[in-house]
Amino acid sequence: MNAEGLVEVVLPGKVEPEGLRFRHGAVPAPGPGQVLVRMEATGVSFAEQQMRRGRYYDQPPFPFVPGYDLVGTVLTTGEGVGRDLAGTRVAALVKTGGWASHVLVDAADVVPVPAGVDAAEAETLVVNGITAWQMLHRKARVHAGGTVVVHGANGGVGSVLVQLARAAGMRVIGTASARHHDALREQGVVPVDYRTGDLAARIRALVPGGADAVFDHVGGRGIVDSWRLLAPGGTLVSYGTASTRDDEGSKQWPVLKLLGRLWLWNALPNRRRAYFFNVWAGRAFARNRFRSRLRADLTQLFAALQRGDVTPRIAARLPLAQVAEALRLAESGTVAGKVVLHP
Repeated sequence: MNAEGLVEVVLPGKVEPEGLRFRHGAVPAPGPGQVLVRMEATGVSFAEQQMRRGRYYDQPPFPFVPGYDLVGTVLTTGEGVGRDLAGTRVAALVKTGGWASHVLVDAADVVPVPAGVDAAEAETLVVNGITAWQMLHRKARVHAGGTVVVHGANGGVGSVLVQLARAAGMRVIGTASARHHDALREQGVVPVDYRTGDLAARIRALVPGGADAVFDHVGGRGIVDSWRLLAPGGTLVSYGTASTRDDEGSKQWPVLKLLGRLWLWNALPNRRRAYFFNVWAGRAFARNRFRSRLRADLTQLFAALQRGDVTPRIAARLPLAQVAEALRLAESGTVAGKVVLHP
């Protein structure tokens, strides 16, 4: 048993970042089919920003340990798990529980991280990379030479998405605030400032015939503009309701309203498609297929990282003890890339 002891960050209820609590205990032993992972890097994603407001669509009841994904080393294995897994570095998508020094994970849910890949760099590609990869290659399926519009091109998912799209030979138009435009241009992205007037008209001027795909994490009224930007045969991939992060009231309603709108658009004979992307889709009724797809896609992402197709965007690295600062920083809208937490 590990002498270090377990440290977990607990979200007790709807609190400001400073209201997060620390819980200390004994390091747990893995049960049958599980592994114990010593966390080396976990991240602050948009999900935790919604969860602390009680706004994430299917968050567990308070109190709970947040943390959507992690990278770490397998310390011990439970019954029925090959002992050779101990000592290997792995990545896991967990939805909650990652903000802890040690995490129990089903062995079938861990994906090996290649030797020589930094833990924090690998961490930036777990939830954000999987989301970007699957939206681009499994949902939109745009071919080389096509044009895509990425809203929030400097964000956690957006920054990976634009790089994957460029690596696949696509033209990319990315919305971001002006201070990120030079960095986007260096990546071959055409930047558009989302804070100035009539955003849709300015994007339309860049793609008069419409875009092959639009990726929208904002939701709300702007989703209509995203739909109208599509070319015939184009695909809208909606993957969030960021516009309602600070709203009061039902957390389900913005998502249900959005889903209803997308369903209606798909029902109309207009040669365009709309999807709501959820990284967990299919897990409940086809768990093995979900796991094999996740493993295949994350392995592709790590290969893209090693080739240099994707450069990890790490906004800051902070110790778990400074989780409140990390959450504030991630929510500030002033950073590009992922805020990563270390033990």
